Amino acid sequence: MASKVIYERFLWFYSQVKKGMYPNAATMAEHFEISQKTAQRDIEFMQDRLFAPLVYVHAKRGYAFEDDTYELPASWLNAEELTSLLVSFRLASTVPDSGMKTKLRSFLGQVLSLYTHEVPVSLEELGEKVSVKNIGYSMTSGRIFQQIFDALLHGKPLAIEYYSPHNDESTARDILPLHLLSYMGTWHIIAFCVLRGGLRDFTLSRIRKIEPSSRDIAVPKSTVSIKDYIRKNFGILGGAETHEVCIRFSPGAAPWIAEQVWHPEQKVKREPDGSLSLSFPAADFREIKREVLKYGSQVEVISPEALRNEVKEEIERMISLYGQFPGDDTR
Repeated sequence: MASKVIYERFLWFYSQVKKGMYPNAATMAEHFEISQKTAQRDIEFMQDRLFAPLVYVHAKRGYAFEDDTYELPASWLNAEELTSLLVSFRLASTVPDSGMKTKLRSFLGQVLSLYTHEVPVSLEELGEKVSVKNIGYSMTSGRIFQQIFDALLHGKPLAIEYYSPHNDESTARDILPLHLLSYMGTWHIIAFCVLRGGLRDFTLSRIRKIEPSSRDIAVPKSTVSIKDYIRKNFGILGGAETHEVCIRFSPGAAPWIAEQVWHPEQKVKREPDGSLSLSFPAADFREIKREVLKYGSQVEVISPEALRNEVKEEIERMISLYGQFPGDDTR
């Protein structure tokens, strides 16, 4: 509360200078009923810590701005707000653009220099206490990320060369970026693609070339919403036609699965033997199959039969790959 009261004095002094009223320590002291020494300390704080270009005009017996473009920082953070901002900074480590992270670090450094609470906070100390690690994600060029982000913010079309590992081919695309998505550590841009005539998902790590496009791209009103597109194409959340999936985990894996959220509508049931059954609706089996295979013999697909068969077929292919070893005489 005290910090916000102090900031109120800063804001009043700033507005008086902007209006050409030439305030000084005496007028601030009178307005807020504080001592002139306290008022003078506030003015010096604005100069030294808020970087206010204040100059004393002797003819007017008050202060003016040497640079009229100066703006006072818009808010005064309390402890909870600062904590939220610092945690957000650590989460921003997943952004591949080093320039963006450098600017954010510089901004937070200035914010922390204004933080006057009893317990000091530094970005170095934060790095020792909070970190973010991702594995299994696709590497993204910082340059490509920045170009995508700029085009997204300003509604500018792009010409890209996009590589598809599914058919080992690259195609030239003119796209209009619409939504940037970080999914499990990998960055995607949802864009309207002229070549395909609709929304498409492009993994940033697969963009080989990128430059501004001269085409005027307009998104048809009939285009599916971004929210519906993401729901249908990412994760196990969905689509028009869903199937109820039931997976049973062994007693050994059950405690870990009990901590996880696979779907907002999931149902968890503890069995008498300590195993755990997890049920939820899904429209696409690809990601579920990967998750099931990750847990090996500690998980069994109960339903639907189609998913159970897909997992079984994948296991059979694995057996054919690993079933015979050099020197194994069992044939």
